[in-house]
Amino acid sequence: QVQLVESGGGLVQAGGSLRLSCAASGRTFSSYAMGWFRQAPGKEREFVAAISWSGGITYGEDSVKGRFTISRDNAKNNVYLQMNSLKPEDTAVYYCAAALVSTWNGWTPSKDRTYQYWGPGTQVTVSS
Repeated sequence: QVQLVESGGGLVQAGGSLRLSCAASGRTFSSYAMGWFRQAPGKEREFVAAISWSGGITYGEDSVKGRFTISRDNAKNNVYLQMNSLKPEDTAVYYCAAALVSTWNGWTPSKDRTYQYWGPGTQVTVSS
């Protein structure tokens, strides 16, 4: 089992940057593919980015490509989301999630139902 806790959210002006962190408990962190999702008020939760077990494969939603970067440090049991050039429409609660999948091919990282564990979320607010 994995427990996840996000941190690093806050209030930032448009064009600014934030780095979100997700700390995972357990000794099997490197067995999980990891993802970031977000949910804005009144909207459904949406996929942001995902990363494979070793960090060698990353996948991002089109609206954040070139601005957000997902990475992980298995030695520290952490996954990160570096967010640059933030826009007001990036305002949301950001969640990290862990997926126990055997292969990257055939898995759809953007589907939230494929993730088994979720953190409580961290608020990101981007002012215009």
